[in-house]
Amino acid sequence: MIDSRFRFSRQTGRFHLGALAALLVLVGGATLAWWLLNQPPRIERRPPPEPTPPLVEVIHTQRVEQAPTLEAFGRVEAEQQANIASRVAGELTHFGQDVVPGGVVEQGATLATIDQADLRLALEDAEAELANAQAQLALEQGEQQRARSEYQSFGRELSPERRALVLREPQLRQAQAGVTQARVARDQAALNLERATLTTPWRAMVRERLAGAGSLLSQGSEVIHLVGVEQFWVRASLPGEWLGWLAVGDRVTLTSRGWPTGEQREGELVSILPNLEENGLQAQVLIAVEDPLALESSGPALRLGDIVRAILHPKPREALIALPSSALRPGDVVWTLDDDDQLRQTTVTLAYRGETQALVRTGLDADTRVVVAGLAQPSDGQRVRVREAAQ
Repeated sequence: MIDSRFRFSRQTGRFHLGALAALLVLVGGATLAWWLLNQPPRIERRPPPEPTPPLVEVIHTQRVEQAPTLEAFGRVEAEQQANIASRVAGELTHFGQDVVPGGVVEQGATLATIDQADLRLALEDAEAELANAQAQLALEQGEQQRARSEYQSFGRELSPERRALVLREPQLRQAQAGVTQARVARDQAALNLERATLTTPWRAMVRERLAGAGSLLSQGSEVIHLVGVEQFWVRASLPGEWLGWLAVGDRVTLTSRGWPTGEQREGELVSILPNLEENGLQAQVLIAVEDPLALESSGPALRLGDIVRAILHPKPREALIALPSSALRPGDVVWTLDDDDQLRQTTVTLAYRGETQALVRTGLDADTRVVVAGLAQPSDGQRVRVREAAQ
C-alpha cells in the first residue's frame, strides 16, 4: 500500500515539472517573438567600395620625320592615243598583221595599205615632167651661151635692163622655175605613194578599226584608233588640303578590286593639275604607270576606264608624332597619363588627320603616354589602369 502511494506521488511530481518546463518555454518563445517584432531593423552602414579604375590602352609617342600615306581613287586613261587617217584618196585594200582590236603593233609596222596603182602612174607622170623641164633648162642654157657670145662681139655697153633681155636672163629663170616645179610635183607624187601605206607612229595597241577593207577612202578618212602601250595615266581626285604634302616624283601604289588579292602596280606622280574635278570640286593629280599592259613585266594589266585605288607616299619633310585617329577627341584633344597613372587633357595642333592616322605638329612631347582606347567618360585627374597597346 505504501509503495503504490509512493509511485503515485513521484508520477505527480514529474507531471508538474514537465508542465512547468513547457510553460517556461512557451513564455520564453512568446517574449522573444514580441521582442523581435518590436525591435527596428539595424543596418550596418559601411563606406561604399572604391571603384576599380578603368583599363586603358596607351602608346608611347615618338617624334620622327614622316609624312602621311594619302589615299585617292582615279580612272585609267591613255597617255597617247590617235586616230590614224588616210592622207591620200584610194581604196583600202588590206590591213597589216596583228592589226585587230587588242593587237599590239610595233613602231613603224604596217597598219593598212591603200591601192597604189593610180599613185604609181602619177609618180611616173611627175618624173616625165621633171625630165622635160630639165631638158628645157639645158636648151635654155645653150641659148644663154650663144647670146653672151653675140653680146660680147657687139662691142657696146647696154643698160642693165636691155642687157638682161639680150642675155635671155628671164628665159633662164623661167626654165629653172619649171625644173623646180616639176621636181616638187615628182616629190609630192613619191610622197603620196609612200603615204598609201599607213604605219604606226609609236608602239601601240589597236583599239578599234574605223573602216573595213574595200572601203573607198578620201583624204582625211579615219581608218584605225591606236592607244600607246608604253605608258598609261591615272587621273586621281583628292582633297585640296593634301596637295601641300605632294611633289612631282612621289611614289604611288595602285590596287584594284578586279585584280587578284595582293596584286599591285607601282606608279609615279607626274603632275598636279591646275583644274578641279567637275563634280566634287576636288584637286586632281596625274599618275604615270610604265608598261601598263604588263607586256614586258609581271603584274596585273591596267585597263582604260578602270577605277583604281591610288596610295600616295609623299617624302618626309618634318618631324611629327603619329597617333591613331581614335586617340583624338573633339577639339583636337588627347588624353595623356602622368607619372601617377592619372589622366591629363592636352590640346594638340595637327599637321594631318585621316581616317586611321593623325600627325601631331605641336602639343605633345616625345615619349609621352597617350591613351588610345578604353575611355568612356574621362575626367582630368582620373586614375586608370594601364595596358601597353601595339605601337
